[in-house]
Amino acid sequence: MPGTVLGFTEAQIASFGLTVGLGGFILFMLFIVLNLARESKAGKFGTFVLLLVLSFGMLGFLAKSVIKWFVE
Repeated sequence: MPGTVLGFTEAQIASFGLTVGLGGFILFMLFIVLNLARESKAGKFGTFVLLLVLSFGMLGFLAKSVIKWFVE
């Protein structure tokens, strides 16, 4: 069947890569932020500020996914 790879369409592969691949990358970035907070001995408030500021863009991506899920 033309236009498929292992039975999946290009749109299905792109959707999987976006959700799973980017989701995994977000988890990895959260690990990096938590490791940065631990190594810098930021404390509870400092860790909260680091997570809030450095993870704000990731929260937007997750919110977009949840909103899209509710709309569909």
